[in-house]
Amino acid sequence: MTGGCTDPEGPDTAGHDIQRTLDARAAAVLRNDEDGYLAALDPAARQLREAGRSELASLADVPLRSWEYRLTDVRRSGDRATVEAELRYRFDGYDSAPVTADRSLDLTERGGRWYVTADRPGRGEGQHLWQQGDIEVVRSARSLVLGVGQRPARLREIAADADRAVPAVSAAWPERWAGRVVVLVPASLDAMGRLLGAPAEGYKGIAAVTTGETGGSAAVRADRVIVNPEAYGVLGDVGRRVVLTHETAHVATRAHTSATTPVWLSEGFADWAAYRGTGRTAAEAAPELQRAVRRGDPPARLPADADFAFGADAEALGRAYGSGWLACEFIAERWGEDRLRALYRAVGDAEPREGAQESALESALNKVLGTSMEAFTADWREYVRERLT
Repeated sequence: MTGGCTDPEGPDTAGHDIQRTLDARAAAVLRNDEDGYLAALDPAARQLREAGRSELASLADVPLRSWEYRLTDVRRSGDRATVEAELRYRFDGYDSAPVTADRSLDLTERGGRWYVTADRPGRGEGQHLWQQGDIEVVRSARSLVLGVGQRPARLREIAADADRAVPAVSAAWPERWAGRVVVLVPASLDAMGRLLGAPAEGYKGIAAVTTGETGGSAAVRADRVIVNPEAYGVLGDVGRRVVLTHETAHVATRAHTSATTPVWLSEGFADWAAYRGTGRTAAEAAPELQRAVRRGDPPARLPADADFAFGADAEALGRAYGSGWLACEFIAERWGEDRLRALYRAVGDAEPREGAQESALESALNKVLGTSMEAFTADWREYVRERLT
C-alpha cells in the first residue's frame, strides 16, 4: 500500500510523481536507452550512474519482454523520499510469468521532479546477474542460458544439457508447464551466493539450485536455475544430466508445490525424474544412505524439512536426498507413476493452514494410495533395506 504525508494546501502527489519517474526508467531499460535511463537518476549520484551504465550495457543482449516497477510503499520527508517497489520483468519467449524482486529506493525532488539517488535490494533479495558483469547469452530450443565470466562454449554445453533435461522432465511430469528453462551461470561460487542473497559457503558442493520452487499457483514468479560453476564443472556427463533434470523438474512442478509439500516429496520427486531411465542403481544414486544401512543405521523416519538445509553435514544431506528419492521410487514401483504424480498434486494443492503439511500428506496417502503414514513409513523402511543391503 502506498502512503505519504498530506499537505494542508492539497493532496501529496509524491507517489504518483515517483511512479512516473520509475515508469520512464523502465521504458528506457526496454529500449536500452542510456540517456533515458540516466535521466531518472540524480546527476549528483555518480556511483549510481556508473553502475546504471554498466547494468544497462549488460542487459543489451538479454531478451526482455517486459520491465516495470510497482510501488508498494512511499515514505516522504520534505524533498526526500524512500520507497519500496516491486521490480517485475520477463524474458521474451521463456517466461510465462514475471520474475519479481523487491527493491528499496531513495529519491530526491528538484524542480518538481523526482530523481533516484540509491537503489538497493529489498530484504532477503540478492543481486541480479546483470549487476555482476557482462552477460553472454545462449538461446536454444528449450532453454535460455545467461552467463557472466564464462566461455561461450561452456554455456552452449549447459544449454545442451538443459535441452535434454526438458523432455526428460515432460516424460516424468506429463502435465502442462512452460516446457522451457532459464539457467543463470555466475562467475563463481561467491557470485552465486550474491545472486541468492545468502552466504556462498552454504552452496559449496551444490551443483545447482532453483529459485521460486514453491507457490501453489501458476501466477507466482518465474523460476531460475542457478548453476554453481565450480561444482557443476567437475561433474561427468551423467552427473550434469541428473542435476539439470532435477532442477528442471522443480520448474515443471512448481505450480503444485506449496507449503504443504514436504521437502522429501519435492526433492525426492525431482530426483526420481532425474534418475528415471538412466539405469543408475540405488547404490550409485544414494551412496550415503547405503553406508548408513550397511552399518546398521537405517532411517527410522522420512526426513524432515530441516534435514535438507544447505550447509548441513554432507553425509546427512545425502541421506536425506536418498531417502526422499527412494520414497518416490517406492511409490512409483508399488502403486505406479500416475499415482506418484497424483500424490504430489494432492499434497501440494491442499489448503495451507497451521499443521497442514502433516494432515495433507496423511490425507493424500489415504485417498491416493490407500495407506496410512504409519504403514507407508514402515513399508518404505523395508524397501530401503531391500534396495541398499
